[in-house]
Amino acid sequence: MAVYQVVTMPHEILRNKALPIKSINSGTLRLLDNMRDTLYAFDGVGRAAPQIGVSKRIIVIDIGDNLIELINPEIISREGEQTGSEGCLSVPEVVGLVTRNNLVTVKGLNREGQEVVYEAEKLLARVFQHEIDHLDGILFIDRASETNTESPHRRNKS
Repeated sequence: MAVYQVVTMPHEILRNKALPIKSINSGTLRLLDNMRDTLYAFDGVGRAAPQIGVSKRIIVIDIGDNLIELINPEIISREGEQTGSEGCLSVPEVVGLVTRNNLVTVKGLNREGQEVVYEAEKLLARVFQHEIDHLDGILFIDRASETNTESPHRRNKS
């Protein structure tokens, strides 16, 4: 498959709401495969389609357990609060302190078009929220209570 370059600020696609997937076809499956390859090539934990220049509501996540692919994901419930450091390949060399929900329930479609639901907490909950924000044109710096520049060798690559 293909590895895409990650789009960085100030590219306008990062600030636009991504378009929903109306049908899962070979193009959708190819995009999922390419997003997976791009995620692993850049040693990240999550990637949203706008980050590779594609305005589609698709995310891929792997925090070390296994790959999650979601089409048209949405958060259907939220609980609790956690605050932690975040970074993003689309906002290079910047980290921020971001407060997010500690527990989220997310639903979407898998590559077979079946509805799937994930209950996520801690890091997985944070990554789901970060990537779904990308689909709505929101960056972690919009939610950060403070930001700092950091060496590119130490950032969290989501």
